[in-house]
Amino acid sequence: MLNKLDDFPIHQTPEPLAQPATSDRNFYDRTWFNGYSEDGLWYFGIGMAIYPHRGILDCAFSVVEKGGRQHSFFGSCRAPLERTEMQVGPFKIEVVEPLRRARVILDDNRTGLACDLTFSARTSPMQEGRQTLWSGARRFMDATRFDQFGRWSGRIRHPDGEIIVDESSCRGTKDRSWGVRGVGEPESGGAPQPQGGMFFLWAPLFWEDHISHAIFFDGPQGESLCNEGMIMPLYQREEAIPGTEDPGLRQMARVHHRLDYVPGTRLVSSAEIDMIDLQGSIRTISLQPLLKFQMKGLGYFHPEWTQGAWQGEMEIGGESFDPESIDLLEAPNMHVQQVVRASDGKRQGIGVLEHACFGPYTPYGFKEFFDGAGT
Repeated sequence: MLNKLDDFPIHQTPEPLAQPATSDRNFYDRTWFNGYSEDGLWYFGIGMAIYPHRGILDCAFSVVEKGGRQHSFFGSCRAPLERTEMQVGPFKIEVVEPLRRARVILDDNRTGLACDLTFSARTSPMQEGRQTLWSGARRFMDATRFDQFGRWSGRIRHPDGEIIVDESSCRGTKDRSWGVRGVGEPESGGAPQPQGGMFFLWAPLFWEDHISHAIFFDGPQGESLCNEGMIMPLYQREEAIPGTEDPGLRQMARVHHRLDYVPGTRLVSSAEIDMIDLQGSIRTISLQPLLKFQMKGLGYFHPEWTQGAWQGEMEIGGESFDPESIDLLEAPNMHVQQVVRASDGKRQGIGVLEHACFGPYTPYGFKEFFDGAGT
């Protein structure tokens, strides 16, 4: 099972690189991006992942403009042996320069969605802490992720119009993750397991000369499973980025969240995040949502195009929906990213707040699997 990457001295196990070190069928390797205008008028998301033990490569592109419909393209095919072949039908990701520049192309197709977009980094990559979540004695999630902040340029066409993406006003985050997590069709057999819940909050934010980032995984009582905050310099040019590790990275001692919800839902209406540094100083960041993006548009919890599910040798699909007319307490609609305006009382910023909360969660009064705030 050799591929081109085996010609480089990068092996971590005795196996060729096409063979993951784990035999868990839910091993994945994902590239993900978002992009949004700094005035919060539009947002797009991009995802592609390979599942070597499932033999699948899939992808998605989705875009929404304020007051309009959200449009999505989905693609899925048999996974190629060559990991550098990042293409599903009309969709392709090109790594122009690792950790600096990438290009995403979606050629014209029957869904009416197309794009040609270039991502240019403005920070070094930052590695999040390893995220390991358990179900009894089994790790159902064990993943590493790194994030990188940048800007976009290019063009998007969708069934309702066109967006010119200008790097002077478009922000975005690159997210690379790999490891094990629940994907594809649910596993069956064995003793019944209790239905598990989750609380996840992810907040990459741009400020004038730096970025801040906060990540939370909590258990149902509010116990912290992953709690991390970071601040890093923001650069105007790719060539000014110091390398794969920035000496200016500041790790927080801990972070806290306080959320308000739209009554009867689990959609965040406002938020505060405390960034507490190693000296105990607290920076409180207030977040006000500007625009909502449903993550099912990229396959998350999608009833048909769920990530890692076999669709066929080569299949594409698409859908359009009004994000303001859906039931926010239906499972596919509870995972959301929102473009947010940020303020710490001295500075103004822009970024994204990602939120998914399923099941009971004591800190905010959720008692059932799908109850809303105040119910």
